[in-house]
This record gives sequence, C-alpha cells and structure tokens, in this order.
Amino acid sequence: MMDWTDRHCRFFLRQLSRHTRLYTEMVNTGAILRGDVDRHLRFHPDEQPLALQLGGSEPEALARSAAAGAQYGYAEINLNCGCPSDRVQEGRFGACLMAEPQRVADAVAAMRAACPVPVTVKCRIGIDDSEDYVFLRRFVDTVAAAGCETFIVHARKAWLSGLSPKENREVPPLRYEQVYRLKQELPRLTVVINGGIRSLEDCALHLQHVDGVMLGREAYENPYLLAEVDGALFGDTHRPPARAEALLRMRPYVEQELAAGTPLGQIARHLLGLYRGQPGGRAFRRHLSEHAHRRGAGWQVIEDALALSERRAPAADALSSAA
Repeated sequence: MMDWTDRHCRFFLRQLSRHTRLYTEMVNTGAILRGDVDRHLRFHPDEQPLALQLGGSEPEALARSAAAGAQYGYAEINLNCGCPSDRVQEGRFGACLMAEPQRVADAVAAMRAACPVPVTVKCRIGIDDSEDYVFLRRFVDTVAAAGCETFIVHARKAWLSGLSPKENREVPPLRYEQVYRLKQELPRLTVVINGGIRSLEDCALHLQHVDGVMLGREAYENPYLLAEVDGALFGDTHRPPARAEALLRMRPYVEQELAAGTPLGQIARHLLGLYRGQPGGRAFRRHLSEHAHRRGAGWQVIEDALALSERRAPAADALSSAA
C-alpha cells in the first residue's frame, strides 16, 4: 500500500488496536541503500509490532536492506512478491518475481543470513495464465526450502499487463480455496490470507482454515474496524476505544510532528475514514479535507472536525467518547 501506510497512518491505527501487526508501505531497496534511510525506516516505538515490507529482486541489496530494517528495530522483514504495478515490473520485482521462485529463494536465504528477525513473503496465487495450484505450490515449496516459514497470500492472481493495480485488486476472481489447500498440505508453514476481506466475521471464518488474516484497504478506509479486533481475535478484555477517544490520543503525536515541521495534512488524510458510516461522518471528513491542508493548520482543525461529528452522534456514543 505505497503512499498509504506511512508512519502517521500506522501510529493512528495503533490507537485502535494493541495487537494487530502493522506493515509499512513497500519500500524499495534503492530508497534504503541510496536514499534517506532514516526518512524511509524511522517509526514511533508505539507502532510495534511492526513489519517492514521490502521491494526488490537482487539478493545482496535485499539482504543489506533487511539488515538495516532489523537494526531499526522492525519485528519482521517482508518481501513483496505480489504488487503488479508497472513501476514495480520495470524494476523486476513485485508479482513478476513469482515467475522466478529460485531468485526469491536466494533472496530469502540472503536476507535471513543478514538479519535476526523473521523473513516472510507476500505473494499472489499466480500471475497471468499461471494460476493453477501447481504453480503456487511450486513457488512456495522453493521459497520455503530457503527458510521462509510464513507466506501471506493474496487469493487473486495478478495480471502483469492489461490491468491497472486497482483492477488487479478487483477483477481476477478470489480463490480462497487455494490458500486453504496450501495450509492443509503444508501445516508446518504459517499461512496468512489476504484479499477482499471486509469484516471480522469474514476473518473468523478464514481463521478456521489458515493461521492469520491480512486486511488492506478495508482497514484503511474503515479503520474503526480494528477497534474490535483485539477482543474478537486476540482475547483482549480491555474496552475498545471510542472513536473520539482514539482521535484524542493522537494529540501529543500530532503536536510533536507539527513542531518538527510536518504539515497537518500529511497526518489528517489518514483520519478521514474514522467516522465512516456514522452520523456526522461526512461533516468530519469535509472539515478535515477543507482545512487540514491550509498553511499553519494545527490541532484545532481536528478538534473542530470532532465537534462537528459529535453534534450529530447519538447521545450514547457521545457519552462513550467522552469517557
């Protein structure tokens, strides 16, 4: 989720769930090895547990990047073998790597040798006309032989030409049964399912067949979904935070970032979905969209958006938010 799950987004999502493992946007090895490494890798300690997702195809570059990620304190290094964008294909990484399982295996071996934290792989069930289960199983077997024990599988194939990245998330049919079969045949591996999952009820159904569930755009566009995750899936008995409570927890972070020169708009864009489907949600989004990007915008913009949302909130919800 390039340009989406940056450190501001992740800090916000952490206010909703204590236990959900968060993933960075995909970071290219070139950005780490030849760019501003601190800008790409720094994160707030409260974001943990946190995984760094890397994009690349050269084992040596991936190993050096994985080592840098481990040094920064990431709990997991994930190799993206599922993104189908043109930019990724030009760099010979992402989903096109599924056609080169031995290259991926070599990269995983190099990354594991270079860092002490788990190295995982995110992939599709196939690419282009190679979407049969045999293709997926051959890829996983080859990479697992290099020491990868966790595979996050998007249950759609990727078309490497003819479809946009958005269409690749919607057009190819979901084939959850292939991911279930993978776990059934390879029980020693940790298999996490991804793709088209919209609710905690869906998560619970998938968890009858696999070890974990990854949510992408649904968690971004409807972030309050994560507020119920800890109790429903992790057995946490803490009361889930109300929307307003989670938002107000952001204040010290936002003010610190503003003092460091971060424009409010870079943070506020990740908050827009907090009141999705709620009375006052449209007013909340509109106020942030219209005011957060203005020069000198500060925390008061968020306070005002919250006030607009609560004017239309049911009394019980408003009381819960104030608790």
